[in-house]
Amino acid sequence: MPNSERVLPVQRLLQQERHGVLCTSSKKLDGWPFGSLTPYALSSAGEPLFLLSGLAEHTHNLLADARCSLFVQDSMALANPQAGARATLVGLAERVAEDQLIEARTAYTTRFPESAALLQMGDFGLFQLKIERVRYIGGFGEMYWLSSDELSV
Repeated sequence: MPNSERVLPVQRLLQQERHGVLCTSSKKLDGWPFGSLTPYALSSAGEPLFLLSGLAEHTHNLLADARCSLFVQDSMALANPQAGARATLVGLAERVAEDQLIEARTAYTTRFPESAALLQMGDFGLFQLKIERVRYIGGFGEMYWLSSDELSV
């Protein structure tokens, strides 16, 4: 399968869905996996953006260890989730750089208009998942890994 045919289903899934399970390494529980439901928007590069509170457990975890994953599944396949598409994005989460904040805020508030008030609060900040690898499963028999280089093609 050509690379472009492998990237498109991942991009479609990320664009159609609005939340996923953010998995971090627990600071309190000696690195045990910690999952939390997290809304996301997409940067112009197609990387997930998260609006996180400084009080949240996952934020504390990311500040201690930026390695994480985001699991996204096709919400239209909830009756039979193993038949639907899903992806696990693995990478490093970091605060959005100052020179990218306007673009990131615009992307996030376009997808989640109600979040504009949260962005005004000092406790909330935007983080971006710098994708290293993606594991995509499109249903039975369709599964593969993509690198960050393959995703940017």
